[in-house]
Amino acid sequence: MSRLPIDRPGKVICVGRNYREHASELGNEVPAAPMLFAKWQTCLIGHGEAIVLPAIAQKVDWEGELGVVIGRGAKGVSADDALDLVAGYLCANDISARDLQRADKQFSRAKSLDTFGPIGPRLVPASEIPDPQRLRLRTLVNGEVMQDGTTADMIFPVRDLIAFVAQAMTLEPGDLILTGTPSGVGEGRDPQVWLRPGDTVSVEIEGVGTLTNPVVAG
Repeated sequence: MSRLPIDRPGKVICVGRNYREHASELGNEVPAAPMLFAKWQTCLIGHGEAIVLPAIAQKVDWEGELGVVIGRGAKGVSADDALDLVAGYLCANDISARDLQRADKQFSRAKSLDTFGPIGPRLVPASEIPDPQRLRLRTLVNGEVMQDGTTADMIFPVRDLIAFVAQAMTLEPGDLILTGTPSGVGEGRDPQVWLRPGDTVSVEIEGVGTLTNPVVAG
């Protein structure tokens, strides 16, 4: 039985390079507008479920992120009203096969492999998070802190991301937005670090919880 904290969303909308230091660590320019891509919902797993490393990918990386779950559908909402659409928040890990990402020159396959979308451990109601831009976010691999940032450093805050998405497409209840990752990913390290069987990855977000997943071989 799935341990997902929400029903499978119709859309999983992700935001790339939404923290300046993360863009810099990978040698990318800071975007002038939110950079959107999709993860397919079949990649989603819950807290405690295993991230499975497939034979087709050798350079698998972590990206701890704040996830935003839409509770009320809308299109064309303003940034001032955008947070009214939020049902709640959860921890997310945008697992990424960097070798496939570079080969494809886009993100969809590399970030949508089965089990590459851990979310959880629960959906925290929006009423319990008065300001989503004041949350500390850490990612740990085998207990070692790899990412240590704050949502205050987002280039485009949650309210602006929701408004930007809603300009282009109808947001529906249950849709999930992943808001980007701070610096500290494995690809940006010297030497680079990749997930291996036997690892344990945790994403901790202040007030939201801790999402932990083991890593196993495919």
